[in-house]
Amino acid sequence: MSITASSRTGVEIASQPDTWLRAVESLSLFSDVLPRRGERVAVVGCGTSWFMALAYAELRESGGHGETDAFAASEFPHGRTYDRVLAISRSGTTTEVLDLLARLKGVTPTGVITADPETPVMRTADGVAVLGFADEESVVQTRFATTTLVLLRAHLEAEGALPAGARPVEQAIADARRAIAVDLGAEVCAAEQFTFLGTGWTYGLALEAGLKMREAAGAWTEAYPAMEYRHGPISITGPGRVAWVFGPTPQGLDGDVTRVGGTIVAGSGNAPGDLDPLADLILAQRLAVHLAEARGYDPDRPRNLSRSVILGDRHA
Repeated sequence: MSITASSRTGVEIASQPDTWLRAVESLSLFSDVLPRRGERVAVVGCGTSWFMALAYAELRESGGHGETDAFAASEFPHGRTYDRVLAISRSGTTTEVLDLLARLKGVTPTGVITADPETPVMRTADGVAVLGFADEESVVQTRFATTTLVLLRAHLEAEGALPAGARPVEQAIADARRAIAVDLGAEVCAAEQFTFLGTGWTYGLALEAGLKMREAAGAWTEAYPAMEYRHGPISITGPGRVAWVFGPTPQGLDGDVTRVGGTIVAGSGNAPGDLDPLADLILAQRLAVHLAEARGYDPDRPRNLSRSVILGDRHA
């Protein structure tokens, strides 16, 4: 099923190949913010930004660039020592991120990747990379998150630290252009439930795909490491339910899904015609918008959500 963007969110999703390219072209501007080889780094964020942090942490460490942990900003372990803390925050106003950066100021070098140059994070972090070209009007994050991960992947690639099996960013951008137009499939669009699966760095993408579907469409979604699927989650699989794998599909999993009547989506394996896993995430974003509109929801104004979580004074 081919879907044309009719919402602001859909337009922003379709712009990702261009914002990814701009991120690569801007890489040299942000060298003072991004982790150095060998540094012990923690990457933090909230919601979508946390899931991008998880993906990057796995890419960086498995590529040999340095030990890397990822945390939700509210769960940062202050008893640990890091050479650098890198935060991801589209708005630069998220309370948990600002609180963490303020606590670390003068103790641990900090950097932030954000979309807005006029937010409090500009004064709180030691270094800031502003991806204003990837900012969004939408509440639901799409292009800022993926563009941030492309920037970080491009940095690893430039440092010779892209792990084995990860495609060059140039190929990922080409795959993103394909993902904007590829058919989603009537069976997938008609499904009632989605389980997203990933391995290594793509587990973060699986978590993000599930979140996107819940945020935009109120869909029933779950996400797991791919090898964990058969340890319980497969019990909900059946007709009208989808198992969507980011990255290579574990041996035999496709047969296990189809044997019980489920639908397997495996668009980002190792075959030449497959999509880069990050480009595959674009398909899930497109599906979220399609389902939202099919259910009478406005994907630009998701229920119960705001663009940034700003908490009141806890000490008042």
